[in-house]
Amino acid sequence: MANKVAANKRAEGKTVEGKKSERKRGRPPKSIINDKPSADTMLEMYRQMVLIRRFEEKAGQLYGMGQIGGFCHLYIGQEAVVVGIQSVAKEMDSVVTSYRDHGHMLACDMDAGGVMAELTGREDGYSKGKGGSMHMFSREKNFYGGHGIVAAQVPIGAGLAFAHKYNGDGGVNMAYLGDGAANQGQVYETFNMAALWSLPVIFVIENNQYGMGTSVSRAAAGQELADRGKAYGIPGVQVDGMDVLAVRTAAEEALAHCRAGKGPYILEMKTYRYRGHSMSDPAKYRTREEVDAMRKQHDPIEQLRDVLLREGADEAQLKDIDQKVKKIVGDAADFALASPEPNASELYTDIIVA
Repeated sequence: MANKVAANKRAEGKTVEGKKSERKRGRPPKSIINDKPSADTMLEMYRQMVLIRRFEEKAGQLYGMGQIGGFCHLYIGQEAVVVGIQSVAKEMDSVVTSYRDHGHMLACDMDAGGVMAELTGREDGYSKGKGGSMHMFSREKNFYGGHGIVAAQVPIGAGLAFAHKYNGDGGVNMAYLGDGAANQGQVYETFNMAALWSLPVIFVIENNQYGMGTSVSRAAAGQELADRGKAYGIPGVQVDGMDVLAVRTAAEEALAHCRAGKGPYILEMKTYRYRGHSMSDPAKYRTREEVDAMRKQHDPIEQLRDVLLREGADEAQLKDIDQKVKKIVGDAADFALASPEPNASELYTDIIVA
């Protein structure tokens, strides 16, 4: 009898764990899954992902030509994360992220020319050419950076969430961080404060499998990063970050949680970067076969493209989007390179806010 009870408990545990794992893979309960996005919405998400991909490829080219100095961290492969989340965000919501930030800027509707001009250090850039790749922002678009210090943006995100709550504007902050940043102490101080004050903030952990050159399996004890807020009572879910529709669904749940006044939420996005950590990283810590397999089997743009074609989208329509995006990116590069470098007097501006 005792053995039978123990066996039942084990079976029950497997069932519960199975449900838990299913939830973490980005399959929320059916009750919270909204209707499938409209064809126009999916086309716009496709356009945004293609824009980010082509923009980053051009940025890589310009870096190789010596037109972009300093560090340059490309977002190629991770496009579905920010596009899926921002597709259900509202105008009053705010965004803060780390140094892999160009895609976030474009998803927040920042002008491609202004972003490229900042990358190339020109005065028409969003930070007048003084911030470069890692340090630009747009208050108009509620985008607050771009931060070069690992995890420094996380407490800033909680501060922005506090402002949303204090002002009663209904906004939610999306604080994006990487899997490497998830091991930083200030992240947990922020979790505690955000939970204590029930702040409307979504901590988006973009787990691209590698922090610098070290895999998550070697750097993180307990690799379910979505569980990192458990000690503070913060719910979390692990999502297929290569599937923009799964990302969008999970983001809807997280935003609804925050807007209802229930406090912070964690989204762990299992994604993958195709390039090195930065342009100076040869990425010898992984095989070419691993990267090729991700591209062939899980590419976020190709996955959505397949869905669109199955849903009746016209091949010519998608090609038209591709051509228009190429022109936007080409024009952005031309605009950036035609923009003058900032005057030396800019060294003394934007230092103190009166």
